[in-house]
Amino acid sequence: MSEFRLYLDLGIFHILDFSGYDHMLFVVAISAIYLLNDWRKVLILITAFTIGHSITLALATMELIKYDVELIEFLIPLTIFITALVNLFTRDRRRFEAIQRKGYINYLFAGSFGTIHGLGFSSYLKVLLGAEQNIIKPLFAFNIGLEIGQMAIMIAFLTLSTVFVNFLRVDYRDWKMIISSIILGISATLILGTNYLF
Repeated sequence: MSEFRLYLDLGIFHILDFSGYDHMLFVVAISAIYLLNDWRKVLILITAFTIGHSITLALATMELIKYDVELIEFLIPLTIFITALVNLFTRDRRRFEAIQRKGYINYLFAGSFGTIHGLGFSSYLKVLLGAEQNIIKPLFAFNIGLEIGQMAIMIAFLTLSTVFVNFLRVDYRDWKMIISSIILGISATLILGTNYLF
């Protein structure tokens, strides 16, 4: 197996690993107000998130920036909490999309939240890289793997949402509220479980 394929697979499996479900939860939170026919819009959001975490992942892995691990462990669930909270106050996808078109605010949020998640990924990647001399290729492959994993989660969740809303006739607003409330509760528990507040 080539080095590129090795790190590509590690990126995919890292995002799909349920022991790191906080990143998975963030992708679901981003996707919660959309259905399968909106996949392009969600893909742009996820790509903005990937660009954000790729930047800080590279900087932290190359040890060009320092950060407080406990602060990042607190901020990651906080980004999930904020995303879910925004979903609860989003009554209509069209209105939400109009806000996006005016200021691309959601893309900026996804990208900036991605920078925080990138720092969370970096400690894992640093352990994997060990004494690797050239980290550019592994870093690139790992990021591509993360993006593929995130897309898999997105497609699976959007398919599930579409089945419930379009085929099982669950009210769209109810579905969005239920999913976002569950994410809100889980992320609040994660926030309270960090050492940063206490």
